[in-house]
Amino acid sequence: MYNLGVWLSFVGIICLLLSAYLNYEMIKKRKLLDKAKRGPKVVVIGGGTGQSIFLRGLKKFTNNITAVVTVADDGGGSGVLREDLGMLPPGDIRNCILALANMEPTMEKIMQYRFEEGKLEGQSFGNLFLAAMNGIYGNLEIAVSKVSDIFALTGKVYPVTTEDINLMAQLKNGNIVRGESAIPEEVKIQDTKIDRIYLQPSNPKPLQGVLDSIEDADIIVMGPGSLYTSIIPNLIVDGVAEKIEKSDALKVYIPNIMTQPGETDDYDVCDHVDSILKHTKYGIIDLVIANNERISKDDLIKYENDGSKQVLIDKNQIKQLNSMNISVIQTNLVEVRKKYIRHNSEKMSSIIVGLTNKSSCNWLIKNFINKFNS
Repeated sequence: MYNLGVWLSFVGIICLLLSAYLNYEMIKKRKLLDKAKRGPKVVVIGGGTGQSIFLRGLKKFTNNITAVVTVADDGGGSGVLREDLGMLPPGDIRNCILALANMEPTMEKIMQYRFEEGKLEGQSFGNLFLAAMNGIYGNLEIAVSKVSDIFALTGKVYPVTTEDINLMAQLKNGNIVRGESAIPEEVKIQDTKIDRIYLQPSNPKPLQGVLDSIEDADIIVMGPGSLYTSIIPNLIVDGVAEKIEKSDALKVYIPNIMTQPGETDDYDVCDHVDSILKHTKYGIIDLVIANNERISKDDLIKYENDGSKQVLIDKNQIKQLNSMNISVIQTNLVEVRKKYIRHNSEKMSSIIVGLTNKSSCNWLIKNFINKFNS
């Protein structure tokens, strides 16, 4: 593995220049944010593309957001930095920071820029930025906090833990797979399914900020995101699921629109929920918000060729979830851009904030949910 020390020193200098360049504008924007109503306290737990897309929509409806991000990633540029520098993987954290940041489009392009050649080929500038800040402050939690100040985030971003964890999977055939990036591939190669996942070392401690945010939340949202590699890894960090259960917040799960090959093959909504409850052993879901819109065949071709199918809710699943004291909102959540199927983040966000605006959960169950199921 190549040494990135010289490059990170260079990036560190750029960090300081960027900080000075942005300081004036960020102060002005921060003052504007302070004048605005902060809105309901929403905690979003997950990782990957789904989480950052959702956050971009959510910040249009509330300024009071906490993103809790998994740190089990070991692939791509994040995996390189993790192995070479011994730091936590920055990729998902970077995406959440950029999703909540208030910055000029040009600056976001710089942070998302990915080198195309040389020893840094495939590495993103934003990852190197976080790596440099991590080197300066010696702690990713502090580094994320400093970067968040620089970019005037609409909310907070926390890695779920600062311990060096690895994601493990026990497959249905009894075999054990180590590493987040290896799990889906091994599932496909071995033609089996995931039985359970766990962390090594076991019982890593969460950040206190994560626990405090959960305790103080108006609503806790799990998803959207990869079930076994983004959502559940957060929930099995020591004390997180217990804290969610004890919270007075409404607990919401948003399943993916499409299954993920090697991870959730042939899963329906109930399968997703069952897996979360199996891993946490707690009743941490009050409400599921699921898509009921069928996607056109043209838009599905690419996904079906990869072995992915739609995750749809139906009356039987709703009945099953209701028997578990889980309510359901079913509506069209699909947005297709450039042949990529995604959740409509603004529609999801409007639903979430609508839920928190109701002072009575009983009113919500009786009226708001019936509106979407009618």
